Amino acid sequence: MKAFVRQWITKAEEDLIVANQLMKMEYPPKGAIGFHYQQSAEKFLKAFLLYHDEDLPKTHNIEFLLEKAKKFDSHLAEIDPGNLTDYGVEARYPGDFLEPSLNELSNLLSIVEEIRNIVGSVH
Repeated sequence: MKAFVRQWITKAEEDLIVANQLMKMEYPPKGAIGFHYQQSAEKFLKAFLLYHDEDLPKTHNIEFLLEKAKKFDSHLAEIDPGNLTDYGVEARYPGDFLEPSLNELSNLLSIVEEIRNIVGSVH
């Protein structure tokens, strides 16, 4: 099980690396960056739940995952996920979803880093 948790952490780190590399582009693909930040947060939280022998829910909802995870670490209750969940699905398709600003992406990164700092050390 511990190896599987490490795999989830590795995948979360990969999404974070991809998003951060995309941010360095002259014209960053903002929707894709938001998606990778959401995916990173989701995978960190799912790794944390696995570490604590919880079943993994089939969801992209960061609020729901934080709610499940906070019983193992109360610091997770202090995290405001903002609209991070929206980037898991809505931002990937054309429609009414607005492209994030660079400032909003910076806020999303801060949320992911908060989650990472709490749950990323479980492996």
